[in-house]
Amino acid sequence: MQLILISGLSGSGKSVALNLLEDSGYYCVDNLPVVMLTVLVRMLKEEHTRKVAVAIDSRSGHGIDLLPERLHKLAEEDVNPTFLYLHADAETLLKRYSESRRRHPLASAGKTLEEAIRAERELLDPISSLGHRIDTSGLKPAALREWVRQFIEAEPGQGLTLMFESFGFKHGIPLDADLVFDVRCLPNPHYDTALRPLTGRDRPVVEFLEAEAEVVRMRDDIGRFVGDWLPAYIRDNRSYLTVAIGCTGGQHRSVYITEWLGREFAQRARVLVRHRSLAGN
Repeated sequence: MQLILISGLSGSGKSVALNLLEDSGYYCVDNLPVVMLTVLVRMLKEEHTRKVAVAIDSRSGHGIDLLPERLHKLAEEDVNPTFLYLHADAETLLKRYSESRRRHPLASAGKTLEEAIRAERELLDPISSLGHRIDTSGLKPAALREWVRQFIEAEPGQGLTLMFESFGFKHGIPLDADLVFDVRCLPNPHYDTALRPLTGRDRPVVEFLEAEAEVVRMRDDIGRFVGDWLPAYIRDNRSYLTVAIGCTGGQHRSVYITEWLGREFAQRARVLVRHRSLAGN
């Protein structure tokens, strides 16, 4: 059985992810109480259901604390779920709730929306590091669907997945980053009017950057650092490692280096490449 568990903050995109999984042929269950997880999996195994996705969130209340124990029981039964945790910054969540006018599940007469978001973050914090985290701040639904699609297409159980992600510092550092490299000190194609509308994936920008010795040196230094320490992260039994590369706007320098790293490590690990600032446009 391929079992994917989805959790995270209300408003972070769990419904978008679950809908994508349903469209991909998964049997989906939303808002399942944690105490029912093992019962559901056993029942579906008896029915020979191969692909299952379950959303578990704060509506389970403090029963969410039981999730690590339930995951251990599933492992004893040879079911090893893939856990996906979605989250976003407070500003993004407040904006989404304002636009949708939906009620937060932890809202009450004496609690503001901001307080409800903070309470939910604290409630879910114990399980937030159980699997792969996606920071959906600033992401449009189409971009999130693509990121989740890439996530489920990565073959499970084959070791560490290495995520290279570009971003713009003016939009904030990604919450899901494990390692962050700042490349704002490098020559900026933005100041060339012919290159400004392009991205770090376009050949003219690549040629501009690769003609600069500083760019090549920093690119190679980052690649060497990640390569030197990758075995240690693998020994730590990590399933995912997210390496974030940031420039000012997340359009040229960080995109170029992220693409280069993705190609450089393609034969050493399962690699995913994402461009946060480009996806948000």
